[in-house]
Amino acid sequence: MIKRLCGAGLALAVGVVVMVNVPSLQTSSAANQGQNALPLGPSGLKETRTTRTVQPGVSLTRIVRGAKDPALRWTVEVAVPGGDTSPDPDAPPTVLKDRPSAEEWAGDLRRDGFRARTEQVTTPEVADYAGGTLGWRVRVGSFGSQSAAKSERARLKAAGYTGTVVHTGWDGDVTAKGPWRLDVLTVDPDRFRGSLRASYGADLENIETTSELAEEAGAVAAVNAGFFVFDPDAGAPGDPAGTGVYDGRLLSEPVNGRPSLVVHADGRGTEIVRYTWEGRVVRGDTALRLTGLNRVPGLIRNCGGSADDTPTSRPLHDVTCVNDDELVAFTPHYGKSTPEGDGLEAVLDADDRVVELRSPRGGPLPEGGSSVHATGRRVAELTGLAVTGERLRLETALLDESGRRTEPAPGTGVLNGGPELVRGGRIHVTPATDGMVRPDDPSFYYGWAHKRNPRTFAGVDADGRTVLVTVHGRTADALGLSVLESAEVARVLGLHDAVSLDGGGSTTMVVDGVVLTTPSDSTDERPVGDALLIMPPRRD
Repeated sequence: MIKRLCGAGLALAVGVVVMVNVPSLQTSSAANQGQNALPLGPSGLKETRTTRTVQPGVSLTRIVRGAKDPALRWTVEVAVPGGDTSPDPDAPPTVLKDRPSAEEWAGDLRRDGFRARTEQVTTPEVADYAGGTLGWRVRVGSFGSQSAAKSERARLKAAGYTGTVVHTGWDGDVTAKGPWRLDVLTVDPDRFRGSLRASYGADLENIETTSELAEEAGAVAAVNAGFFVFDPDAGAPGDPAGTGVYDGRLLSEPVNGRPSLVVHADGRGTEIVRYTWEGRVVRGDTALRLTGLNRVPGLIRNCGGSADDTPTSRPLHDVTCVNDDELVAFTPHYGKSTPEGDGLEAVLDADDRVVELRSPRGGPLPEGGSSVHATGRRVAELTGLAVTGERLRLETALLDESGRRTEPAPGTGVLNGGPELVRGGRIHVTPATDGMVRPDDPSFYYGWAHKRNPRTFAGVDADGRTVLVTVHGRTADALGLSVLESAEVARVLGLHDAVSLDGGGSTTMVVDGVVLTTPSDSTDERPVGDALLIMPPRRD
């Protein structure tokens, strides 16, 4: 049964080691104020690290840095919501304006009796983005408690304004004194006798919590993994929004060129790779190019697909590109039934023989069977290729950064992520390349990358150890990290290469049946698309 650390157990006092609801816990702790201290807040902040062995070759370290800072306050950020039509609670609101518009907006608020102010937002430069001024935000009030800020938000709402209650510690101010709370799992392949496993649960199209995925598999530990479809209007919830390889099987195509975390069952050879892919359906000497794998035809979450996708074929995070003319393959791993819609579906049995042509498309597959969906102009192509009783062969392959075909071996997992954080031991943050920068919408970068949020990131250190990190956030007891701070922390933790995985409300770590992270969603632990599991040694 999955247990959960209560809120009091996570609110560790600085310099005191307290772990709640973890039976038979053996720990060692040390204050860290030297060169390996986390680069967060002023130098000299108290930092406590508590480490225990989870199983041979796997250690868990809880890092607590700083303490509650009385200078940090609660306020209301007045906003034009950006996510009204999306159920995704991580959708950043639109809050940044040019300075004249922000000043005018603040003036309107003041005339209505609110203590409004404007603040310039400047973001630092990273590897592929110059940073600078993102815009101006408008905030109302300064409060010592979250409840007082919520009362002010209610008053704003009654006056016709929209606002979000925020803590100024989430702004990324380098003078903030914390606290920060991180959990770090380290897998040493020289002593590790278990296995690393990428898991999506029973099928790709449904979501499950990280703790459920861990419990179902009998995992000793787990963290949430890649980005996934959250909004039903963007596809099938749970479907990976990028590369998904599970036990060597490619089940979800890459977002073109975005980084992925590659792991192997024995814990060796973990790496960060930017993949593309190619796929085709073949009969005899004739082949048709596939545009997708195990996803709703016409909907490409995070974009990065074909050249004729709209609005772009480049990665664009949290955007669903569209294409009316697609050829998408489905494997038995997708779910109980393939998506319904206009077009043509060639249904294949376990021997790859066409047993049915369905139009409209959608429905159950034969045991061990697969199918190919065609929409728009691709219907005529599939009609000419698929003949009842004939065999169709599905071929897919990942291509590495040099364009070479990569055939993942059994036991290999590949999980989508982005942006890159560390490359070759140096900070290398790539939000523009990976689709997190929107020139016409600075509020997205502000909310997603600039501000402090819960984060999950992973990588490999110089000794070949796999390192998985979750960062608590969105509370006054845990400030979270910006994307750049994540990279800085990853480097100090010794990571040679690192990538950000899905974060925000998805961030979850489970160890020995206990959920260590405090969920930032009001609905508790968020269901996710996939997770990275640490399995116990096999019993012979």
